[in-house]
Amino acid sequence: MTLPGIFGIISWKSVILRLALSAILSLSKCHVEGMPQSLASRRMKLCTNPKHQTPNDSKMPTVRTRFAPSPTGYMHIGGLRTALYAYLLAKQNRGQFILRIEDTDQERYVDGAVEVIYRTLKMAGLHYDEGPDKGGDFGPYVQSQRKPMYLEQAKKLVELGGAYYCFCSQERLDNLRKEAEDRKEIFKYDGLCKKLSRDEIEKRIASGDPYIVRQNIPPSGQTGFKDEVYGEITVENSQLDENVLLKSDGLPTYNFANVVDDHLMGISHVIRGNEYLSQSPKYCLLYRSFGWEEPKYIHVSQIIRPDGKKLSKRSGDASFDDFYSKGFLTEAIVNYIALLGWNSKDDREIFSLAELTEAFSVAGLSKSPAIFDIEKLKWMNGEYIRKMTPEIFYEAALPWLQQAVKRPGIDLRKLAGLMQQRTVVLSDIPARVDFIDVLPEYSKDMFVNKKAKTDLVNSLEYLKTCQAEMEKLGSWDHDTNKQALYAVVEKLGIKANTFLTPLRIALSGREVTPGGATELAEILGKEETLKRIEAGIKKLQ
Repeated sequence: MTLPGIFGIISWKSVILRLALSAILSLSKCHVEGMPQSLASRRMKLCTNPKHQTPNDSKMPTVRTRFAPSPTGYMHIGGLRTALYAYLLAKQNRGQFILRIEDTDQERYVDGAVEVIYRTLKMAGLHYDEGPDKGGDFGPYVQSQRKPMYLEQAKKLVELGGAYYCFCSQERLDNLRKEAEDRKEIFKYDGLCKKLSRDEIEKRIASGDPYIVRQNIPPSGQTGFKDEVYGEITVENSQLDENVLLKSDGLPTYNFANVVDDHLMGISHVIRGNEYLSQSPKYCLLYRSFGWEEPKYIHVSQIIRPDGKKLSKRSGDASFDDFYSKGFLTEAIVNYIALLGWNSKDDREIFSLAELTEAFSVAGLSKSPAIFDIEKLKWMNGEYIRKMTPEIFYEAALPWLQQAVKRPGIDLRKLAGLMQQRTVVLSDIPARVDFIDVLPEYSKDMFVNKKAKTDLVNSLEYLKTCQAEMEKLGSWDHDTNKQALYAVVEKLGIKANTFLTPLRIALSGREVTPGGATELAEILGKEETLKRIEAGIKKLQ
């Protein structure tokens, strides 16, 4: 590996001059310094091509957002929310939404995780314009495939004074950390390698000594930036650690890669969790050291559990796949997570994806943590289920019905019709209809119902009457059964609920059922209905 051209220890006076130059350069929306020629020309095209301009202002470059997940397992709800917000902002402004895979942490890489990302975004309707499986003018879109770019930019950053080579051994760094712990201080690298001469650095690189590249933080002064949610944020440079930018294996750390990639891909708005707020001043310093225009920052609030702890992939909290496999509808999940940290102007809660695209605004994002309320999600899921057409609900419910109902001759379409208005989550269906196949054991005390005004005596009487009337029926459907039994109700001068409650219990062995007695009788068929009535009579005698 060859040593970069001009670098080394520079005076802070030259740093100030260089930063001033960077500020001047950053005034240009299409500044391309530090990029490979091919990428620079593409970025210039992005800024000047009319098709990349917003419809409202032909002078404004397009909004380009990105979702940059790490392939470390399932799609966390917080990650999907970030993707959703990035998608909404881009599409609302007729911009581009980009998918980038950040796989530089190879130790945490999980096989199949990239496919999970593709599948989840597709199911959620978050169709990206550029990505690893779609291509685009700013690829590759997988960080591990961009390694030469990071090395090139790291060398350039050293030349510009924004970084330096560090040859410290892991043993020395571990000792420094332990000393900081003993002093009860936060570890910060002591800057030893900034003192190395150019000749010494050249010799060590030439001899093959392993090294990393660290960010060069000004020892004094402040660094500030504006976040679109949290406003102006300023930190003392003395509080910032000089983190590793390029590891000894040539791969970048997140802190370096995300800045380089966002710039080279022309990202205009960076949306991410507020846990990155503390790191953002370092990112700003990198942009300024390169002389690059900074994107707009949008940090979104954390999602927490009801107990106040952060919802976290590493803590094993539920993923998109978990909720989907439990019978939550994709549309409901997307709608709900949109409200975790964002409010519409009119406090509306039910939105399609198209409606979210129209209504979303950065101004509606909250600084306060969002509580993930599973009961609220269930309510919203139920609302979506009830708005489905009967045919669409049947298709969604069919796999769940088939888990529990295997008896031949059962009209699952009619059973789905009974379930739709009574279903909150699809996974509830099997346990609510399993009595169709096998009548469960139940206590005769279930026939005693104060509200229905039934007891063991009149329940026996009503079941015998139902048996006699239903045995006489030539045809068997809901209307015929209802007409025959309601005629008895009128003749006896009692309420239908009083007369039919014993029948419903005898047919299901349940206190709560997905339909009334005559509806269950139609689905069970005449033979099974009379068989269960007889079993109920014997239980009461």
